[in-house]
Amino acid sequence: MERFMEDALQQARIANDLKEVPVGCVFVRTDGQTETIIARGCNLVNETKNATRHVEFICIDQALEYARQQNVTPPEAIFSTVTVVVTVEPCIMCAAALIELGVKEIIYGCRNDRFGGCTVLDVPGLLSATVPIRGGVRDAEAMELLKEFYKGENPSAPIPKPRAKKA
Repeated sequence: MERFMEDALQQARIANDLKEVPVGCVFVRTDGQTETIIARGCNLVNETKNATRHVEFICIDQALEYARQQNVTPPEAIFSTVTVVVTVEPCIMCAAALIELGVKEIIYGCRNDRFGGCTVLDVPGLLSATVPIRGGVRDAEAMELLKEFYKGENPSAPIPKPRAKKA
């Protein structure tokens, strides 16, 4: 499954070009011996002005649409066949969603030292989940993209208000 990290990194590069936090993801469905990417994307938080448009949620929506097109019933059953390959450790919100949906496995690149749902907060442990999670896959490349992004300014970041002068 690690070979799919290049696809996720490519999506992260697209995010960077869009001035989004460079996180990319692919959902890989295993059906017998066949592995197929059924969803791919990058963060779209700035573009949509919606803080929940992390790449994992974008891929969840695509996977549900794929399941409907393939007549998987119920559509949510698709997730038990999905390995999530993401460039940065899922945040607490995304980790909880992926685990609740019952994904088969999560593979990530670099750690998310501020909001990581696998390392900062042990979401799988809180939810008594047994989802295999592996990190460190091409982590240096994923971290380099983040460093490059944060050297610049986030064009959608709120502008600080001037502080009132104390009398």
